[in-house]
Amino acid sequence: MIDLTFGDPPNRFHPLLLMGRWLNWGRRLAPSRCRFWFGAGWTLAGTLLFALPWQILFRPRSNERRKMKGRALRILPTSYSLLLTSLLLKPVFAYRNLRRAVISVAEALEREDLPEAQRRLRWHLVSRNTSDLSTAEVAGAAIESLAENLTDSLTAPLLAYADGGLAGAWAYRFINTADAMWGYRTPEFEQLGKFPARLDDLLNWLPARLTGWLLVLAAGLVGESAHVAAHTMLGQHHRTASPNSGWTMSAMAGALGVTLDKRGVYQLEGGQEPLEVEAIRRAVRVADTAAALGVFVAVLVTLDLTRKRRFIL
Repeated sequence: MIDLTFGDPPNRFHPLLLMGRWLNWGRRLAPSRCRFWFGAGWTLAGTLLFALPWQILFRPRSNERRKMKGRALRILPTSYSLLLTSLLLKPVFAYRNLRRAVISVAEALEREDLPEAQRRLRWHLVSRNTSDLSTAEVAGAAIESLAENLTDSLTAPLLAYADGGLAGAWAYRFINTADAMWGYRTPEFEQLGKFPARLDDLLNWLPARLTGWLLVLAAGLVGESAHVAAHTMLGQHHRTASPNSGWTMSAMAGALGVTLDKRGVYQLEGGQEPLEVEAIRRAVRVADTAAALGVFVAVLVTLDLTRKRRFIL
């Protein structure tokens, strides 16, 4: 509710700004040799830095754990704890901003303002050059970004919270941020960013596949083709260089019946429907439904793990 109502705070006040500063500091300090090991150590140190405070603050004291023994499970925390946890969890995910960025590209295309659509796509969603993309390619890139980032922006951080609490969610967000800032195959980042990139792939392995299946289910719920979505996902998820992003992008391609084509890199063939504004709006409907399903799954996992852990205590 906080995310949908308010979105993210301004960039200068966003807690993730501190993560960026830590990573930029590491980038400046990185030696010319042993860059892989420096990158691994700096990433692990940053993970502890941003996750450990929540582990300490929210860890029950030993006497509190003893008091919990034999007590009936309280499914819901107090209102105060619920609000505090929600406020501290919110910065690690951002579905509203992702959704608005995709819709802003669609609105520019609807006005037939291709340069503005290209600019918005480059500014909000992708890191590549967009100045030579056609209308269909801009629409396709927006749909790809929506499908791919649904994992990073919502499903994965919520599952990290479900399993590891606030410490797990913040640890995931730092590793994902490190991959976003350092995970490039350039002379500067090839070795420096290899560890966070591989660790991010590992952490997203399950969430990406779960999100792919949530998109399949969501497609059926909103009147798109769940069958084609599943068929395309299972048959073409390996076409992308990333071991994870292909699952969600191919599922979305099949759900919409479109072909998502990144020039010279991959082609996800879900059908021959036109890539235009309406396709983006259909993609948003599918993603909205999948996001709601993802929140529901995360809640179930959280309650189940909480029940088991309190039973053990």
